[in-house]
Amino acid sequence: MEKSFDKLNWIKDLVRAEQRMEESGVVDFSAGFDPAQLIASESANFLNSLKSIFIEAASSFNQLKSSTVGRVKIYGISNTEADFMLFRNGFKLIFSMKEPGVIGIRFNYVAAPFIMMNATSDNGQSVPQDEDIIQAQWGAFGDVVWTHQSQPVKVDYLVRYYLTKFVRESAK
Repeated sequence: MEKSFDKLNWIKDLVRAEQRMEESGVVDFSAGFDPAQLIASESANFLNSLKSIFIEAASSFNQLKSSTVGRVKIYGISNTEADFMLFRNGFKLIFSMKEPGVIGIRFNYVAAPFIMMNATSDNGQSVPQDEDIIQAQWGAFGDVVWTHQSQPVKVDYLVRYYLTKFVRESAK
C-alpha cells in the first residue's frame, strides 16, 4: 500500500509543478524526481519492508519452537523513522539507517559492550568492525537498488542469512 502511495506522491508533485509553471511562467524540470527525497523515502521503505519480513519469519520460528524460552522478539527503536532490532537471550541484531541510502546491520552482545572501532566508512566515519552496510545505488530510470559490497541484495536471502546467524549466535 505504501508503494502505491509513493507513486501517487510523485504524480502530485508533477501536478503542483505544472500549476506553479502556469501561475508563474517558471518551469521546474526536476519535478517528480527529487533524488534526496527519493533516497530518504526508499531507505525508510526498505527498513519497514525488512522489519515486516523479519516479523513474519520470527513469528514462524517462535510458533515452531516447542518452548517459550528463547523466542525471537522484534522491537522498533524509538526516535528513529524505521530502525528496528531483533532480541533474544541478551543478543541484539540492530538494523539502522546511518543516513539516507545507507543501512547498518550489527550484532550487539550484552557480554561484549565494547566494540572495536577500526574500520572507516566511505565518508571517513568510524564504524564497528562487525557492522555490515547495505547501500542504495541508482539503477536505470531512477530505480533504487540495494547492494552489499557492490552486489545486489535479495531481501529473502538477507532475512534468511541474518535470522539464521542471529538464532545460532543467540543460542550460545
